[in-house]
Amino acid sequence: MAYDRMDWHYGASDFPSELDSKCAGTHIGMYLAWAIQNNLTGSIHTNEAVEAIKNHKMSGTDFLINQCDEKFWEDDLNELGQEFTRLYYKSNSYFSDYEKCLGENYPSLYHIPDTRENFEKVSKMLTLKFNSWKPKKDKKWWEFWR
Repeated sequence: MAYDRMDWHYGASDFPSELDSKCAGTHIGMYLAWAIQNNLTGSIHTNEAVEAIKNHKMSGTDFLINQCDEKFWEDDLNELGQEFTRLYYKSNSYFSDYEKCLGENYPSLYHIPDTRENFEKVSKMLTLKFNSWKPKKDKKWWEFWR
């Protein structure tokens, strides 16, 4: 099952005609790069491409285009990554948070530049969301005070 695809965005009637189709993948690429940096990657990806993301030598958008054929699938993530993504990304919470985090000064979410600075902001936001979700999942029933 696909979580997201660039063509769903650049093929939509509301995609800004002045933008390159690559801009349709910025939000997806940032999420995917965050997942890679947090070891939530599926086993289908090569170590070389994963290391390029971890070392900031490749953007998440370029990874999405070159390694994932512009599609973000369940197989791109491990089991923990899939579980979080089903609850957070698929519920559209990510898009809402992405817009709050970066989108205030842009005509659309597609206009947000794919920069390392923007990625760092999104990464902090995603880490907070993930950490607030994960401890609840990992608690034992008797650790109710944590």
